[in-house]
Amino acid sequence: MRIDGLTDHACLIVSGPDQKGIVAAMAALVARHEGNIVSLDQHSSDPVGGDFFQRVVFHREGLTSALPAIEADLAETLEPFGMTWTVRDISVPKRMAILASTEDHCLLDLLWRHRRGALPVEIPMVISNHTNAAEDVASFGVPFVHVPSQKGPDKSASEAAILQHLAGKVDFVVLARYMQILSSDFLEKVGVPVINIHHSFLPAFIGANPYQKAKDRGVKLIGATAHYVTEDLDEGPIIEQDVARVTHADSTTELRRRGADVERAVLSRAVLWHSQDRVIRHGNHTIVF
Repeated sequence: MRIDGLTDHACLIVSGPDQKGIVAAMAALVARHEGNIVSLDQHSSDPVGGDFFQRVVFHREGLTSALPAIEADLAETLEPFGMTWTVRDISVPKRMAILASTEDHCLLDLLWRHRRGALPVEIPMVISNHTNAAEDVASFGVPFVHVPSQKGPDKSASEAAILQHLAGKVDFVVLARYMQILSSDFLEKVGVPVINIHHSFLPAFIGANPYQKAKDRGVKLIGATAHYVTEDLDEGPIIEQDVARVTHADSTTELRRRGADVERAVLSRAVLWHSQDRVIRHGNHTIVF
């Protein structure tokens, strides 16, 4: 599968210590390999002793055959700068697995956007610890896998089953309101980025019934946060956030409904940006181009 309109297009990501000559070196490298820069975004945290980040999209006819030479040139060119880099044929969509539970609003939104061509990814599978969404997922032509969660703190067997399904088949994983805490062992073994969505009440309204707690406190804003999953629960690098204004007249049910709308929008943007290589992780935060 290839993404229409992006044949022979590559995305180059560069990051490392800021210094003179990086932009010129990257432009010259693309030109050496007969490429044409389509878009270029860059950011420096400080021109003196700071960090530099760059995203370059370029077109080069016959990209597939040219990539090995481009990669070799990148390694040689960027070594003196001490930079890290990746380059990828962006006509090849990333493979995204979705993990879900009983709440299906984020899951179905991602599947709908994918069917409409708004998310440039492949979805090899949806894995859920419940079966309520099985028929809906099947209607989108996506394989559905049921892996029940274990009761008690030891989730090793269910996590092992999920890892077996994912192994070698995905480039990233999305938790579409998957209501299970993933262990550090799972995160280490899965070997790909994991993106989560949660309501922005955390940590102020942690635990069960956050919308009721928010209602009880008379909040004026509700929101959602999409972030990369790390061993520190809900503290990974943030990709995207958004809010909606509410009033004392909104019921708990209305807060949940409006919160679900924000969650869907925030998660879909985070997934889109990640799939387009627009997000660079740097420590515990991100640069999003």
